[in-house]
Amino acid sequence: MTADTPTPLTLHRETVRPEWIDYNGHMNVAYYLLAFDHATDAVLDRFGIGKAYVAAENRSVFVVDAHLTYAREVTEGAPLRFDSLLLGADAKRLHLFHEMRHAEDGWLAATAEFMLLHVDLATRKTSPFPPEVAAALAEQAAAHADGPWPLQAGRAVARLNPVRPSMSRG
Repeated sequence: MTADTPTPLTLHRETVRPEWIDYNGHMNVAYYLLAFDHATDAVLDRFGIGKAYVAAENRSVFVVDAHLTYAREVTEGAPLRFDSLLLGADAKRLHLFHEMRHAEDGWLAATAEFMLLHVDLATRKTSPFPPEVAAALAEQAAAHADGPWPLQAGRAVARLNPVRPSMSRG
């Protein structure tokens, strides 16, 4: 568990499955989140806090905030590559960012930003990461801090018109 360079971690690839396609002929919004969840699992496994960790230690990480952006649609059979950045980490939190790209052509399809909390499953309360995990996460986050901040990170849904429309009909 040592840090890489500012280069994103590319730990997950997958292909758009037929069952992920909606009536518009592209990947349904729900499956973007599922695919990003698979990429998150790959990052957690990389730092030793994935499924095996949960079984062995009775601790895990929970997503407490998520934000997705969509840049370009993907269709059935499209090969996907996930590039992941650790935007920050502290004793109990991990700030994670993923880009979903077409694996062959490289164009950006979507992004996901997650805030995760480390949780003791016996108490269902936050708890500090094990020291070696905290150090590895902090080291990787520091390495990623040397690279550019993703344009989509830290964004929120914004309304197009600053005037709130009336909710009443009539």
